[in-house]
Amino acid sequence: MRATTLHGPYDIRVEEVPDARVQAPHDAVVQVLRACVCGSDLWAYRGESARQPGQRIGHEFLGTVVETGSEVGTVRPGDLVVAPFTWADGVCGFCAEGLPTSCANGGFWGSVGSDGGQGEAVRVPYADGTLVRLPGEAASDDRLLTALLALSDVMGTGHHAAVSAGVRPGATVAVVGDGAVGLCAVLAARRLGAERVVMLGRHTARTRVARSFGATDVVAERGEAAVAAVRELTGGHGAHAVVEAVGTEQSMKTAVGIARPGGAVGWVGVPHGSGAGLDMGLLFKHNIALRGGIAPVRTYLPQLLPDVLSGALDPSPVFDLSVGLAEVADGYRAMDERTALKALVTF
Repeated sequence: MRATTLHGPYDIRVEEVPDARVQAPHDAVVQVLRACVCGSDLWAYRGESARQPGQRIGHEFLGTVVETGSEVGTVRPGDLVVAPFTWADGVCGFCAEGLPTSCANGGFWGSVGSDGGQGEAVRVPYADGTLVRLPGEAASDDRLLTALLALSDVMGTGHHAAVSAGVRPGATVAVVGDGAVGLCAVLAARRLGAERVVMLGRHTARTRVARSFGATDVVAERGEAAVAAVRELTGGHGAHAVVEAVGTEQSMKTAVGIARPGGAVGWVGVPHGSGAGLDMGLLFKHNIALRGGIAPVRTYLPQLLPDVLSGALDPSPVFDLSVGLAEVADGYRAMDERTALKALVTF
């Protein structure tokens, strides 16, 4: 089968690799119908996150089950399924507490020795605890299939950010970062009842999507100017809930700086740079909470899935470029050059 591999900075290839196959009784094999490139994949693409030459890449996919192990009971061949970006056994203490990303038997697609999501098929360990069945008829609805793909990561991560930030009905929310996760956080905040959503972003095409998702205000400034702008919009107080969806020192400083006393920052940007930029004194003085981390997408999937199926929640506009597997390097290049927001990979 063909799969995407990374061989060094900016060296993405599609190569023949061993076929995905059942190796344990709890495994399933999924034939991929849709995958995509994540903003976090770009750190490895640029050489800023260590990878072994030839390592698989990609962690967002959905497809059709083609084979199952003897102990798999919740899915069967022919089922349309979506996979969260980590696998988990679904039964350990952490899974029971709603944190499958800390599962003792869990892992990440594209880690050494595992299949990546940007390939023709994926071996899924612990299929019962990982995969979520979708209505079979969704396979013939292109827009819906794309929207469902967002549940594998960015929609669930945006939701995690909003929940971690304590978004509630009537709240003012600020979102730092106009990537796919930040845009999905706008959707999530509105779904949770936010009255006002301020998007901090500088790319017109992206902030246009944010507006369509329900953002009420856009702030294009950065750093101290962004903090001043948000505070001016909020009567000098700041936002009740702030989403940090970038992961740099500057973005975290901005997030803390625009949080209202008694508010919270939902932190989902993968950390990069010299540090988080946390002002502990400011957090303490203003009773600002900091929550978040790797999103437990599998926990959120059953909550978000009905709204996507009904059309009440549609994250599909975050995909603004479609490429076939053979052209996946073009998708990486476009995202790296910011000519695309998020690349969809079709099979």
